[in-house]
Amino acid sequence: MSPPSFPLPLDAYAGEAGLGVLETLRHRAAQEPLDLVATGLFLLAILHTFLAPTLLAASHRLRHRLARERGADAHSAAVELLHFLGEIEAVFGLWAVPLLVVLAFALGPRGAEAFLGSLHFAEPLFVVVIMAVASTRPVLTFAEQVVGAAAGLGGGTPLAWWLATLTLGPLLGSLITEPAAMVICAALLSRRVLARAPGPALRYATLGLLFVDVSVGGTLTSFAAPPVLMVAARWGWDTPFMLTHLGWKAAVGIAVANLAYLAAFRRELVALGAAGRDGAAAGPAVPAWIVGVHLGFLGLTVASARTPAVFVGGFLFFLAFHAATRPHQRQLDLRPPLLVGFFLAGLVVHGAGQQWWIQPLLSHLPALPLFLGATLLTAFNDNAAITYLASLVPGFSPALQYAVVAGAVTGGGLTVIANAPNPAGQSSLAHHFPDGVSPARLLAGALPATLVMAAAFLLLP
Repeated sequence: MSPPSFPLPLDAYAGEAGLGVLETLRHRAAQEPLDLVATGLFLLAILHTFLAPTLLAASHRLRHRLARERGADAHSAAVELLHFLGEIEAVFGLWAVPLLVVLAFALGPRGAEAFLGSLHFAEPLFVVVIMAVASTRPVLTFAEQVVGAAAGLGGGTPLAWWLATLTLGPLLGSLITEPAAMVICAALLSRRVLARAPGPALRYATLGLLFVDVSVGGTLTSFAAPPVLMVAARWGWDTPFMLTHLGWKAAVGIAVANLAYLAAFRRELVALGAAGRDGAAAGPAVPAWIVGVHLGFLGLTVASARTPAVFVGGFLFFLAFHAATRPHQRQLDLRPPLLVGFFLAGLVVHGAGQQWWIQPLLSHLPALPLFLGATLLTAFNDNAAITYLASLVPGFSPALQYAVVAGAVTGGGLTVIANAPNPAGQSSLAHHFPDGVSPARLLAGALPATLVMAAAFLLLP
């Protein structure tokens, strides 16, 4: 006998003909009470993400106090616990535990196991591998040379690096995927701009703009942005379609948003040029053949993004090559990729239990409210989940298809959970935000760019 199923398939909710949105939600909650439990735990996890910077700051204060009282080597379990609870990458994985406990009690251990077995973790695994490969010295050296050629046109100043990275990097994401573009952009911004210690307003504006630009920058092709990948095959969207319907508008939006932020922060960006040396990497040049092999592994990972057996196997060969060419490498730090993968895996677990309320909301909205609704929902759920659920709604017209995808990528910078590559960017830049990233200040930093992107997708023909 098969174990009880959770979540219920959307077609298992019977008797909804003629019901409005609220009536549909009440009907579904009565039919499957576990839906309410799953959503309640998901909301607690979201609340935890807003509290994470406060917890991280508390851990730092306690650590400093203990260092003064007991010496620099003092250790405290309370400090470590607060620090763990303040790591935003751990939040959704942490809150997946009570969800699985509830499912084990309600459905039995086999039911909870079947729930996990029904989920797809290809995207978290892909992000772990692409982050690790894209953050290596040969890949970053190559990316720095490409972006540096554009920055050189502006004199190679921090302002020029800031503008070149935030313009070329996100568009590059349409070829190498958004997670890889996020890692590369974050590394270049960290070394060339943020290492010069700009003020908090510029730091948050840069982070928010990076998230928004990368979210829309992958829409020039049909395979690079997770929310597009979820619907491309089902709706017949190929790369020419993406380029002519969304991609060119995204490029215009990126250019306008970047220039608007540049106008707002130009004085401070110019002043950074006199703030001392940046954090550009030093060391002997990397041989071209090693760069080529790394780019080959990067291409293999991108090409096999939907087949974990291929890109994980390729990554094992990559680790061997990395060790064999150690004199031209830097130490491979797997902690950030693994933490980001844990974050996304937790989001997959929680996201599976939210389809019961997201799908009715999407199916009852006309085009403009659907665009705005998808943008808002994306702030509280991964935008790929939004478009996937939209693809399950029967009878979606081309206008509605465009609205939900455009809205989902537009809102991809509002929070760290809005777009799968965002945790990778936040992890890469975490040392520039020692007390953690404030969700409210991130929202403020991303909102102007989000409005520009919304105008580009809604107003351009």
